[in-house]
Amino acid sequence: MARVMVIEDEDNIALALDYLLTRDGHDHSRMASGAGAVQAIRDQRPDLVLLDVMLPEVSGYQIVQEMRADPGLSATRVLMMTARGSVVERRKGMALGADGFIAKPFELSELRAEMARLLEKPC
Repeated sequence: MARVMVIEDEDNIALALDYLLTRDGHDHSRMASGAGAVQAIRDQRPDLVLLDVMLPEVSGYQIVQEMRADPGLSATRVLMMTARGSVVERRKGMALGADGFIAKPFELSELRAEMARLLEKPC
């Protein structure tokens, strides 16, 4: 069982993720804003962060960049999610240190496969 933190401001997506993570037996928490996210990640030490790009206050890009600059969080897996799944968005997220990128709306099977891939990677 993995510890997963969801940072997503859209309630309908967060509810779908909550359902999926609960059904798959993952321990998880949610934040609806980017403010304070990096500190919450430090405190909770999740195995995986599902990170929306477009967040109130602090963007997902800023969060992943700050995580990668912190030696204590550099190994934490990050799967970025965006409704604007363009190649440019993907490149930017990966360049800043995301481990994966998924476009919304996503198929649950696609999300599950990507989560499994990231959680299998050795730290």
